Amino acid sequence: MSHLAYVAVLGFILMGSGWLELALRTRVFSKWRRLLLSLVPVVLVFSAWDLYAIARNHWTFDWAHVTGVLFPGGLPLDEVLFFIVVPIAAILTLEAVRAVKRWPIGDEPVGEIVDGRRVGEQ
Repeated sequence: MSHLAYVAVLGFILMGSGWLELALRTRVFSKWRRLLLSLVPVVLVFSAWDLYAIARNHWTFDWAHVTGVLFPGGLPLDEVLFFIVVPIAAILTLEAVRAVKRWPIGDEPVGEIVDGRRVGEQ
């Protein structure tokens, strides 16, 4: 069962922040294009960085604690999931703070009413 340790940690991270989507209506997942635009660069850059470090023997994984599913180059699925789950948790947390503090996102259409004020008015 220890081969699922990394995935279990990622599950706990999602449990710790995922409820914010429902409780505070952060709408992170409903704005999927914005989410993808945030995730794709992170996944690509950090995967490339890990692959480079693996190839140079600067970085290894404890194979007893990962699923064993590997991408070409030796990058574990668990690590790629890390590059997806942690940024999602961070975005959910940021959007939860924004919702509670009632900070505008900045992409509200002009004329939309936010906190009793019409966007575009001072």
